[in-house]
Amino acid sequence: MASPLEQKICHLAEANDQLTYAEFVDAALYDCEHGYYTKSKSRVGKDAETDFYTSYSLGPLFGKLVSEACINLLGEAETGEYNFVEIAAEPGQGILQGIQHPFSKTTSLRLGDPLEIDGPAIVFANEWLDAQPFNRIRFREGNWRELGVKCEGTRFEETELTKVSPTAQNYLQRLPTSYSEGYQIDLPTGAESALLDIMMQPWHGLFLTLDYGKTLAELLEICPEGTARAYYRHQQSEELLSRPGEQDLTCHLCWDWIEDILKKQNFINTRLLRQESLFMRYSQGTIRSVTESNNSEDKGRLKELLHPAYLGLKFQALYGHRLAPQKDH
Repeated sequence: MASPLEQKICHLAEANDQLTYAEFVDAALYDCEHGYYTKSKSRVGKDAETDFYTSYSLGPLFGKLVSEACINLLGEAETGEYNFVEIAAEPGQGILQGIQHPFSKTTSLRLGDPLEIDGPAIVFANEWLDAQPFNRIRFREGNWRELGVKCEGTRFEETELTKVSPTAQNYLQRLPTSYSEGYQIDLPTGAESALLDIMMQPWHGLFLTLDYGKTLAELLEICPEGTARAYYRHQQSEELLSRPGEQDLTCHLCWDWIEDILKKQNFINTRLLRQESLFMRYSQGTIRSVTESNNSEDKGRLKELLHPAYLGLKFQALYGHRLAPQKDH
């Protein structure tokens, strides 16, 4: 028997008997009643009932590393003037919770909160952009074609749409007009839309995001099956259409496209680094205090955050500075 969310998704598909992937993922993750991220449940952590863990799962050390990195990235700026704004923190959590910091205040914008950011701010997001809806396209018989979802009884199946949706169509000009037969790309369309919403707010300062991503060249060369995947009870799979509302759905960002948005929104000094490189460059004080201490647990956490075999290479960091508007004389 179909779940309430599955029934809702099938109802959404009734007009054309099919949906874009973006429409399916948006419902599966963000339906107001049954979406994966709107339900009250434990999602992040290392225990058996959660689905995935992130750098945040390693405790206060991650917050200390991020805080010091932000201070050093701001350089000569008066950090006490800045509001540290965290996007999409889990309910009841915050990366700087219980940690001493020099910022004027901290603000956590959670799902459903009004989006209001102004004045000097540090806007930080950890694995937020990769949890947005995406569109899937495949090169077939000389053209990029869009794949979507159709409802078959109580099951969902992938299907080729009769035409490319306007959202996906906007991305085709960024891609080669001729390509390898069957090559598939998951377009992070929702990530760009969500980022633009943040950038439309009247704030200035530092933007820092830590997330999964690849360059456009990598997406076009080493990911023939796309990058979208599902996480359920710490198991990664390509069964994107099973268990809607019960599992996480995600795809890699295209860092070239994200960086282009920042530059068009008057950001300067944008740079992409591995998570390990960010902390090794800008969080040396925290790293030194851990390595010189007798806290074996923190040393283990630090290794997991920095080592390329763990999270150090798995995540990348993109940052940029937005200048304050010039005052009229």
